[in-house]
Amino acid sequence: MPAYSYTAFNNSGKKEKGFLTAASERDARKAIKDLNLTPLYIKESNKSLANKTKVKDKDLVLITRQIATLLDADTSIDEALKITADQYNNEIIVDVLYTLRDEVIQGKRLGQAMKKYPQVFSNTYVSLVTAGDSSGNLDIIFENLADYLEESATVKQKIFSALAYPIILIGFCVMVIVALLVFVMPQVVGQFIKAGAELPFLTSALLTLSNNIIYIVLAIFLAITSLGFFYKSYTSNKDNHIKAHKKLLSFPLVGKFILNSEIERFSSTMYLLTHSGMNLDLAMDEAAKVLDNKFLKNSIINARREVVEGKDFVNALSKTQIFPDIFIQLISSGYRSGNLVKMFKKVSDFMKSEIESKRNVLLSLLEPAITIFMGGFILLIVLAILIPIMQMNALTLG
Repeated sequence: MPAYSYTAFNNSGKKEKGFLTAASERDARKAIKDLNLTPLYIKESNKSLANKTKVKDKDLVLITRQIATLLDADTSIDEALKITADQYNNEIIVDVLYTLRDEVIQGKRLGQAMKKYPQVFSNTYVSLVTAGDSSGNLDIIFENLADYLEESATVKQKIFSALAYPIILIGFCVMVIVALLVFVMPQVVGQFIKAGAELPFLTSALLTLSNNIIYIVLAIFLAITSLGFFYKSYTSNKDNHIKAHKKLLSFPLVGKFILNSEIERFSSTMYLLTHSGMNLDLAMDEAAKVLDNKFLKNSIINARREVVEGKDFVNALSKTQIFPDIFIQLISSGYRSGNLVKMFKKVSDFMKSEIESKRNVLLSLLEPAITIFMGGFILLIVLAILIPIMQMNALTLG
């Protein structure tokens, strides 16, 4: 049955908003009246929105956590979906949850129903729900998923803050320097030009830079745009895309940071999947999908292919020559001792600490470097203004 959003007056004359499912708008209106409400506005939810709009990570975490709590309290899955939907005013979330509930009531598996919303539920999410539904451990699966999503969101936030801060700082520095060159320096130096004073080389060079700043900025913009188009064209080929992402991992500081974050994501996903009872080869296939780096993803797929062929799991990962020694050693120890699931958790925790460490190092190096660059450039501008002043004072005193 479709979901309807409504606005109605209660007995006190106050407006109330909500959602409900009904076979038709007429039935929806009747259901609203049964709630002792006077319907003012009724609209069927737009189901196409759910396929086009991605639910925010924090909302997905809250939805997953609430369903896990309700299932742990022996609430049926259809009732858990309804109760969770009733907590939200977001049309997309409500529509998705009510649609899932209707399909479950009609006898469809929850995981199968979730496949209709790839923008909301990832392949990993759907695979785990399907496995939990089959084994009767949906409450545990949703609890694990909620933990996994919360940890992933925390790691993403750390990565974002590590990259966003220097970008904002660099942008601010560039704005200050451009403002000094465009608005301050021409006004001051213009006075010396009118007085017929000969400008020193530094002042003349910076004045030329100031007069052509628009063309320089335009040239830089065109260069960046051209590089973007070239990269997009180059990476349209799968092999080139893999080569480009492999090269990215070799960049100082940044490459190591990306590698650690990707390994953490892979390890935490592998822990979640294997802890839920999924076979190793299937878990590798699902975990590879969460990786953004094409080179790493291709390496995991190749390693998985060797595992399927019966080759040693650790040797298959070692052949990729991308994983840190600590990763290989921990996974090897877990694999030999039968504690592979536990070791994936340990690797994930270790990589989180590494990400935090690399983040702090990256910020500690970038901040003074940017400050020195900005201070140095401003010093040049100040000298470009002071040198002609000192020259004119020397001529006057002479």
